Amino acid sequence: MEQPAPSFTAKAEQFVEAFYKDEVGEQYLYHNVQHVRDVVEASRRLGQMHQLSALDIELLELAAWFHDTGFNQGAEGHEMRSATIARTFLESEKAPETSIRKVESLILATQRFFEPDDLLEQLIRDADYSHLGSELYWDRCSRVRQELLMTRRNFMPEEDWVQFELDFMLGHRFHTDVAMQLFDATKQKNIKQLRKYQQRIQPQEGEWEEQGKKKKKKKNKKDLEVKELNLGRGVETMFRTTYRSHTNLSTIADNKANIMLSINGIIISIVISSLVPKLGSDLRLIIPTFVLLSVCLTTLVFAILASRPQVTKGSYTKEDILKRKSNLLFFGNFYEMSVEDYHWGVMEMIKDSDFLYSSMTRDLYFLGVVLAKKYRLLRISYNVFMYGLIIAVLAFGIAFVA
Repeated sequence: MEQPAPSFTAKAEQFVEAFYKDEVGEQYLYHNVQHVRDVVEASRRLGQMHQLSALDIELLELAAWFHDTGFNQGAEGHEMRSATIARTFLESEKAPETSIRKVESLILATQRFFEPDDLLEQLIRDADYSHLGSELYWDRCSRVRQELLMTRRNFMPEEDWVQFELDFMLGHRFHTDVAMQLFDATKQKNIKQLRKYQQRIQPQEGEWEEQGKKKKKKKNKKDLEVKELNLGRGVETMFRTTYRSHTNLSTIADNKANIMLSINGIIISIVISSLVPKLGSDLRLIIPTFVLLSVCLTTLVFAILASRPQVTKGSYTKEDILKRKSNLLFFGNFYEMSVEDYHWGVMEMIKDSDFLYSSMTRDLYFLGVVLAKKYRLLRISYNVFMYGLIIAVLAFGIAFVA
């Protein structure tokens, strides 16, 4: 088989990374360029451990780079589109036809129920699913769940999702001994942790007492101290980062407002104590002093408006909570509720992850609205101060020159 030109893989890498940036939507949180890089790295590692030729390793890497590019038009039939994109690119680079056909066949080997015919096809499939036997599994599976929600509007409750993952993991197998050596032990560990997590969120029949009693057994606390797996880790990281950003921006806005309050308060004190008593003896100071005081007072007003706290109604009814129209994450929405009603509402929110994420999204939205208002008022305050101070200085200059 002829070998592609030197540095061919590097060209493919540049092309695919640019392709994902321009052509593949951000809603593909798992099937993105990071997944492609992971598969390329796993392909290279598996190929080297199998002591493949440089050509075979390069063909594996080329197939890995292109294997999911077809997601630019959705998940259905993406492997065929990926093979077409790879062929178009390789032909433009004048790659040998034998190499192009092999890359196409390797890409098609990544189809879910495909049975590989040779070692290279086995290796590309093992590389594509290498995350199942990796410490990155929990992040990757949470991304798959988010991607399904964003691209297919397919939301699974936690119990259903864990069962789906377990079924997939148990139905999967690595094809090569090297892949089993590298990934199978961690894969089994991940399966074990999934089962433990399933037991936590969905009690099994063995957890009920004998003789028809409906009461659950009291578990030893040590039995409950298993590793909790947050399958929505990517979502929670997003919310945590966004909340932190909003909090930092709010702190910055308050500091900027405090600067304006301090500076203009000092200027007004100086003007009142030093210039106002002299207005009767020096009429030239009247207009510039009035201009300066007006600028400072206007700046103060907008700075105060930017930092002034707002009070909301402070209560939600049970009907609002049952209709999922409430946001109990902000104190201004619940400070007039009784502790019993608030506790009940929070428990309702915790039991429904969709309600919880919806509340967090709503909370972030209104935090953003408040921040936008703060910064709009601060911008007016700073503009008034900057341009007004220039006008006031010019007024003093004109008064004394005239």
